[in-house]
Amino acid sequence: METITQPVSDLPENPITPSSVLSPDRQNQILHSKKAIRTSLQASTIDGVFAAIFISVTGGVLLTNFLLQVGASPVEIGMLSSIPMLLNLLQPIGAYIGDRTNSRHYYCLWIFGIARLLWLILVVAIGWINWSGGNLHQLVSWTLGMVLVSHILESLGGSAWLSWMAVLVPHRLRGRYFGFRNSAASLTNLVGVPILGFAVSAWPNGTIEGYAVVLFLAVVTGIISLGCQFFMTDINPQLTAKKVEPEQSSFSLLGNFSPNFLIFLFYFGLWTFAVNLSSPFFNLYLLDNLHLDLYWATLYGSLTAGANLVMLIWWGKIADRIGNRPLLLLVGVLAGITPLFWLLTGADNMSLWVWLPLIHLFTGGTWAAIELCSSNIQMEVASQEHPSGYFAVAAAVAGVCGALGTTIGGFFSENSVIGGLPGLFALSAGVRLFALLPLIYVTEPRSQRVTQLVRNWLNFKGRSPAQNITVANTPK
Repeated sequence: METITQPVSDLPENPITPSSVLSPDRQNQILHSKKAIRTSLQASTIDGVFAAIFISVTGGVLLTNFLLQVGASPVEIGMLSSIPMLLNLLQPIGAYIGDRTNSRHYYCLWIFGIARLLWLILVVAIGWINWSGGNLHQLVSWTLGMVLVSHILESLGGSAWLSWMAVLVPHRLRGRYFGFRNSAASLTNLVGVPILGFAVSAWPNGTIEGYAVVLFLAVVTGIISLGCQFFMTDINPQLTAKKVEPEQSSFSLLGNFSPNFLIFLFYFGLWTFAVNLSSPFFNLYLLDNLHLDLYWATLYGSLTAGANLVMLIWWGKIADRIGNRPLLLLVGVLAGITPLFWLLTGADNMSLWVWLPLIHLFTGGTWAAIELCSSNIQMEVASQEHPSGYFAVAAAVAGVCGALGTTIGGFFSENSVIGGLPGLFALSAGVRLFALLPLIYVTEPRSQRVTQLVRNWLNFKGRSPAQNITVANTPK
């Protein structure tokens, strides 16, 4: 494995021989190797595919269904979503520790490896309680405890991994590459989640034991995904900082945020709060309020993954062309009104076969852009000297706001103050649209203005076909 230090600008075709001890000049040379970067990005894509299987089993509809089967309440379901977000407060600590290591790869390997292996404890707990005939509700505590411990570790490694990818992926390719990587993960969810959901439902000894078997397989795929990272070019974070004194720490930089980044943090936190008012409860609405079978929930989840798969690469190309901020604004309006569509659904055939599939397709298409651009814009507005500190603070702010949103959403879902889940969905839509306002004032390098994009589109639509052909062929 080789070590690199800074983002790639040009990538000439020069083969690089592995070396165990690399000087800064040698690392810069590796950075400019097309072969090294291409291999790293291919390995990262495969890593994302296997990781998607692990994530789909340890989160999402499969885990929500398991908790409902063992008697979890809506508040406990809300805790399932709020715990990981709240633990993002630990990300600045993870950034501080990660920036003082000599290898992004081995730091991530130990952090995420232990976090994933810990889920085997829940497999054993399910088997023991199910075999001994104990109180199944104890598994709720075991599950929430496992979510707590594993996400403490993952919070310590999140900013390190994002900093690693920020160095490996060239600026001009970020939209297209992450679009392709995320689409590969979405294809895995499209195919895998219904199969796993069917396996859990059809398991001869019941869905609880079936989930334990699927969880064991998920841990195996999670470890395989980490094995793919051995083929990615490593980074020594000690050599990535530019024009920063050696004695400066990541925490000393945390007070030097630009006004632009602070505005982004305000948007990011408010948007995450608005989204988590309702998003964690969509599956609960399907399974509990509409009393649908797990098969339907996983099928709809596959439609979301399918739309995500189709749109990701397209959104990535557009983001590289116009920037992440205008795309977040335009698509954010569509994502903002999505919770209102749930008010039109029920358990009737029209909803089962038309409305719910359309909602999930629409959600998958819009969130492909939201998730892609939210990650990419952080790389653009963060400092180039110590990006992990900026990523960590952004994750911490989003985590606290997301946990607060989930907690408030769980409270409203259990009482009739605003009309239960339907009222919560309407409230979430309004707050989502309001959350887009700070994004108007965020400045992103190389992005276009939304007003200019709309003006160009209107001018294009107003021309005749012959005029459009003439403009397209005009030399620039």
